[in-house]
Amino acid sequence: MGKTKLSGDIGEHIAEEILVVRGYTIVSKNFRSKFGEIDIIAKEGGELVFVEVKTRWSKKFGKPEEAVTKRKLDRIKRTIDYYFLLNTPEKHRIEVVAIQFNTDGSHTAKLISVTS
Repeated sequence: MGKTKLSGDIGEHIAEEILVVRGYTIVSKNFRSKFGEIDIIAKEGGELVFVEVKTRWSKKFGKPEEAVTKRKLDRIKRTIDYYFLLNTPEKHRIEVVAIQFNTDGSHTAKLISVTS
């Protein structure tokens, strides 16, 4: 398993824990289509929440949330459209869990709502 895959798996596990503690119910993980992947699909407050997880192990490449560019959001939206071709459309939103690891092994995480 490559370092990037392992980093992503650790980040997704932390994100899942954060979401569950905040009352989200996990519906699916790693939904894939030819358009892209949705890391976590959850339910919260009567809405479906499509969650992108970004994890950084250093500040060399900027903040994790900065990696969710307009291009990345467009891919996420196309993947959501495909998801709703396979499932009944419902009210939804996009959120990002941004996880930053520190040199001492600790981490900070934030949940960010994205305007869809």
